[in-house]
Amino acid sequence: MNFLEDIFLRLEQEPGRLVLQETRGGRIVPATCEELSTSVRAARAFLSRAGLKPGDRCALLAPNSIRWTAIDLAIMAEGIIVVPLYARQAPHELVKMMQDCSPRIILCGDECLADGIRKNWSQPPPIHLFDEVLAYNPGKAAACASPQGPADDHSLTIIYTSGTSGEPKGVVLTVANVTYMVSCTNARLDQLMAPRAVPDQVFHYLPTCFAGSWILLLTCLTRNSILTLSTDLSKLADEMKLAAPDYFLNVPALLERVRTGIEEQIVKKGGVAEALFGCGQSAWLRRHSGNARALDSLWLAIARAVVFRAIRKRIGPKLRALICGSAPLAVETQIFFMMLGIPVLQVYGLTETTAICTMDDPHDVVPGRVGPAIPGIEMKLGEGNEILVRGPNIFPGYWNRPEETAQALVDGWFHTGDQGEVDARGKWSIIGRVKNLIIPASGHNIAPEPMEESLLRLLPGAQQVVLVGNGRPFLAAIITGSAGREKVEEALESLNAQLPHYKRVRAFHVHDEPFSIENGLLTANGKLKRELIAERLQSRIESIYRNASAAQNAESTEANKKA
Repeated sequence: MNFLEDIFLRLEQEPGRLVLQETRGGRIVPATCEELSTSVRAARAFLSRAGLKPGDRCALLAPNSIRWTAIDLAIMAEGIIVVPLYARQAPHELVKMMQDCSPRIILCGDECLADGIRKNWSQPPPIHLFDEVLAYNPGKAAACASPQGPADDHSLTIIYTSGTSGEPKGVVLTVANVTYMVSCTNARLDQLMAPRAVPDQVFHYLPTCFAGSWILLLTCLTRNSILTLSTDLSKLADEMKLAAPDYFLNVPALLERVRTGIEEQIVKKGGVAEALFGCGQSAWLRRHSGNARALDSLWLAIARAVVFRAIRKRIGPKLRALICGSAPLAVETQIFFMMLGIPVLQVYGLTETTAICTMDDPHDVVPGRVGPAIPGIEMKLGEGNEILVRGPNIFPGYWNRPEETAQALVDGWFHTGDQGEVDARGKWSIIGRVKNLIIPASGHNIAPEPMEESLLRLLPGAQQVVLVGNGRPFLAAIITGSAGREKVEEALESLNAQLPHYKRVRAFHVHDEPFSIENGLLTANGKLKRELIAERLQSRIESIYRNASAAQNAESTEANKKA
């Protein structure tokens, strides 16, 4: 039985079970298995009437919702290839993707999204709103009750990559890819939750058009879970309280913000709370590093009882764990949440690997590592410590890009483009992207990501840090956000003191406008478009090095005069 057959069987056998929820206006809006099935049947009837056939493409453009889930299931059940798109992405970028995969129809969540497509595409395929798609209910008697079991090699979806180093590419995933991955995620969640009679409570705010987020959605539909979908990211904290989850999927940026917010509140509160937090944190860090002192157990017990427990209750009183993916998480942040009694389980993967290659074991977490390869998947290091992956999770190829497929898949191994390390126990860590390596005039290979993350942590007001320096005499930093020159200089002095000479950042520029999806300098999932940033800020980067060179010449002249 594949994952889709499993989902439909569960919906049919447990009609009254609560399966999905949405947060709307400060309240929870639930959907039972029967209600979800009704929406799926309506969407399948619409697709059938529209004349779509297996293998046709259907673009799906909307934020997360119960309706999005129903339409997604309906498209797959009809054997149509679903192309999920990010609702916040610039319309002209979305149009490029759709022109690449030629969908028969486009299904949009609202008129605003549809209008954005029409303004950027003179002759788009038919566009239909969700209201229209779900308007017709054929009833239980109609065909559409369950899918006919698509073959394992059937192309299920085309998910476009973020395009950090070029145009987005359509990643084709098959039924077999997704069925395998859903079984793996289920097994890991079973480890986390252990046997229990009540459903898992899961909160979900990440867009389900992205591979990892989508896999969690499908996994929840194949287990005894109640998945609560966030509908307003500006009210995330309130929605999280409503959902009271056991676990949920995160990106590092959110966990970093939560940690920073907690630390700022503790400092603002001051007094006994700040003192106890500081003593407890110091005791925890010493114990974690193996340098515990005599009174550390006492301080830690007091901090847990008075401060840590209250903080954990505000984050989520029922939390078993936080799951984190998309990018490497700072070790300090992972340790911070562990100190509060909330383990952070990391996963690593790419769209091409059906979202996941490694997953932390809930009972054996090593901060800074993303866990071992999941069962049945092989991983090794190639040239330049590039991570290579082989297994049933590997995609069959990019949509209509045979040359790029051949470059990525060599002798069955997928070349991830990520640099990694693996320890003696098989636990992996991610260093950075091979294509992002900076090679200054000294010839050293420098991964910018760890240094950028360190500098960002030293600058609370900064939003992004990008290092540059290919072929240059030294590294320089571009910093966005509210970061004053003095603070940047202090942060660089602190960072450089820990680095070898060739890694030191010797100049910087504070850029007024943060990089964003809207100005085209971030990908749909928030990653830096480094090549475009360098191109857009070329004159400023040239100025950084020109001014630094002039300053060095002036210093040299002055030194010669004194000599």
